[in-house]
Amino acid sequence: MLNDKIGITAIASVSPLGDGMDVVWGNYQNKGHCFRQQRFNGNPVWVAPLQKDLVNKIEAIRISDSKYKNLDKSVLYALYASRNAIKIAGWKADDNFGINIGSSRGATALFEKYHEEYLNNGKTATLASPTTTLGNISSWVAHDLQTQGPEVSHSITCSTALHSLLNGIAWLKSGMANKFLVGGSEAPLTPFTIAQMQALKIYSKVKNESTGLVGDKESAIVKESLWGTERSQSYPCRALDLKKDKNSMILGEGASVACLEKGISNNTLAIIDGIGFATEPLEHNVSISTDADCFQRSMKMAMGATKPEEVDVIVMHAPGTIKGDQTEVNAIQKVFRDKMPFLTTNKWKIGHTFGASGMLSIELAVLMLQQQQAISVPYIDNLKEPKFINKVLVNAVGFGGNAVSVLVSKP
Repeated sequence: MLNDKIGITAIASVSPLGDGMDVVWGNYQNKGHCFRQQRFNGNPVWVAPLQKDLVNKIEAIRISDSKYKNLDKSVLYALYASRNAIKIAGWKADDNFGINIGSSRGATALFEKYHEEYLNNGKTATLASPTTTLGNISSWVAHDLQTQGPEVSHSITCSTALHSLLNGIAWLKSGMANKFLVGGSEAPLTPFTIAQMQALKIYSKVKNESTGLVGDKESAIVKESLWGTERSQSYPCRALDLKKDKNSMILGEGASVACLEKGISNNTLAIIDGIGFATEPLEHNVSISTDADCFQRSMKMAMGATKPEEVDVIVMHAPGTIKGDQTEVNAIQKVFRDKMPFLTTNKWKIGHTFGASGMLSIELAVLMLQQQQAISVPYIDNLKEPKFINKVLVNAVGFGGNAVSVLVSKP
């Protein structure tokens, strides 16, 4: 447990769900998903892209300043979300707040573009190096917001955003900062990134290649034969479905950031009750142990003195892979035993956003606390929704078993 209360005073995102907490919550109310088929390397692939109106808003940032025209989308997404977050929180530049916004992959689109140019011409553009470093995100956000506080960027794969939150809390508790902007940003819908995930054999496959691409009403429908039955279904990512016999991870894009402050005020959205982190010895390059020892330790650390029955909901990492989903459930069962909370995830709806995913899960947790409604996974019907939601545990883990758990509660 954290001795000094730290609150989330604002949270903002840009994702396939839209932007603005009202819009995001409204889109969580429907049972549809955000997946579309786009062609990568000549083949149709499931992805979760931003909606067209958001793409236009992001592009407006790019053309608003000549210095921004060569920035990667991962940086622009972070700029957009960060502007909205500090506006909600009422922060000013002279507050000198800290910034820690990370990314798993960084400037993927620009890196692939510049590398292709190098292969073709033997030369690369002047801005190839400065615009593809991971330090791009926080430094450009600091420039855009004109804050003079510390700025940190990092990559801890898929647990990046929650590690940003841990780092922000450490700065606040040390007394070296009073406010910290934390989160993650990811724009991984690029040919090489998609190919990497397909090479791992964890990506959801398009079985019916006659379905349309983006904009086609049939693009969200594939055959249930992927799951061993004859009927049709509309969920190509089966996150948290422990009966699936095929991996079904799908990539999405977006950014999400939160404003952290010491103490509790009238605009506090949620309290961070506990944080936990753990790593474990590698058994495999891309997977964790059968019972996810790292998750067991991170959850116990985050809960501290909180009893298992006091946790109402867990927002799982659950990427939609067979082993990933099962091992996390195994870890939860080991920790909670017969006091299992309500389990949910948002990856069936928006896909896996890599370094941004943990903060998008925090956003979902905060919304459920505010609205007092659990968001269920539509094809999982054996979980009883809680009558009250006072505490939500959020999990994230990256390649190499870097697990983080964060316990949030109502203010």
